[in-house]
Amino acid sequence: MKIINDPLYGFIDIPDGLLLNIVKHPLMQRLTRINQLGMANVVYPGARHSRFLHSIGAFHLTGQAIMSLQQKGHFIFDSEAEAVEAAILMHDIGHGPFSHVLEHTIISGISHEDISLLMMEQINRDLNNQLGLAISIFKDNYPKRFLHQLISSQLDMDRLDYLRRDAFFTGVSEGNIGSARIIAMLDMLDDNLVVNYKGINPIENYLISRRTMYWQVYLHKTVVGYEKMLVSLLSRAKHLTAIGCDVFAPPALSYFLRNDVDAEWFAAHDEAFLMYQTLDDNDIMSAIKVWAMSDDKILSTLATNILNRRLFKVEVFDEPVAQEYVDVIAQSISKKMGIPMEDTHYLVSVNAIQKDTYDISDNSITIVMKDGTTKDIAEASEILNVQTLAKKNRKYFLCYLRSNS
Repeated sequence: MKIINDPLYGFIDIPDGLLLNIVKHPLMQRLTRINQLGMANVVYPGARHSRFLHSIGAFHLTGQAIMSLQQKGHFIFDSEAEAVEAAILMHDIGHGPFSHVLEHTIISGISHEDISLLMMEQINRDLNNQLGLAISIFKDNYPKRFLHQLISSQLDMDRLDYLRRDAFFTGVSEGNIGSARIIAMLDMLDDNLVVNYKGINPIENYLISRRTMYWQVYLHKTVVGYEKMLVSLLSRAKHLTAIGCDVFAPPALSYFLRNDVDAEWFAAHDEAFLMYQTLDDNDIMSAIKVWAMSDDKILSTLATNILNRRLFKVEVFDEPVAQEYVDVIAQSISKKMGIPMEDTHYLVSVNAIQKDTYDISDNSITIVMKDGTTKDIAEASEILNVQTLAKKNRKYFLCYLRSNS
């Protein structure tokens, strides 16, 4: 058995056997080199925790949830408990560097969830096919659906850990949630996870904290602007590579710059998967340091500004941004940089971002009331309004190069 000292939960035991072998696997260790919050440390310098640490935390909470359900009389085989813990350990294993940035630039048509499944199958082969049950639960193909809901639902252990962990490392105290209380109130009804009515208050806090964390941390305008700079930088590097320019990049990153990798390419070229397995934050950052000295004005400007925290100016609107306003900014950048108008899209763009706090149609959070009846949390809560919870908040982020950059 190995013991990991976690800053949130204290000592976490990883038992010998299958679970420890997963933790030791190179694909799992790759997550130690990928930041959980991508570019958020530009606003919250403490937010440098890894996806590996989050996965260990989610594993711990899943073990707590299994124990809570068993104490309420629900029978769960040891093999099922081990399988769901294995699945939650690997749930983020397919993430690329800097959160979702790669999914919008040098890779298209394949999500990190799809790649996670490919990596799980690779680990399964390496561990003599011991992960069949875990993969079945992850894919929601196992009859006991509540086990999948522990991994992926409105109230899964993934969310319970990352909200509390991200709040801790960013210092955003409003995002802190009572995960232990929520887990203690978990129950099962008709093969679905439910929450005892005594858990209404921590669920309310959980939903409010979730909204706070999204708009104050994950979608903070400075973070959005910084990520847009990285997206533009990688897109420019890929364009320059495509037209025959010599663009430095470590081997794994170079592969994705040279090839148009999508789902079909991934399926047809084994080396794409092998290259992705070695890609982490270090590849991106080492390339950025070299690109800062590039002869290409756009590439060097973006790389230098990322390294020196000279961020895009970001304006946030509730309504779509007038194209005339965007054109004026683009013309100003074109004149200042001495670049064609068609290249200004690397330095000015509008991004529409939409987020809701709670989707009642997607694995809603069910409360078991004192009289045994069930209600959705939006109905059971006295302070939460279903229309407010379900409202899809859309904001328009105008990001562009500052005049003094």
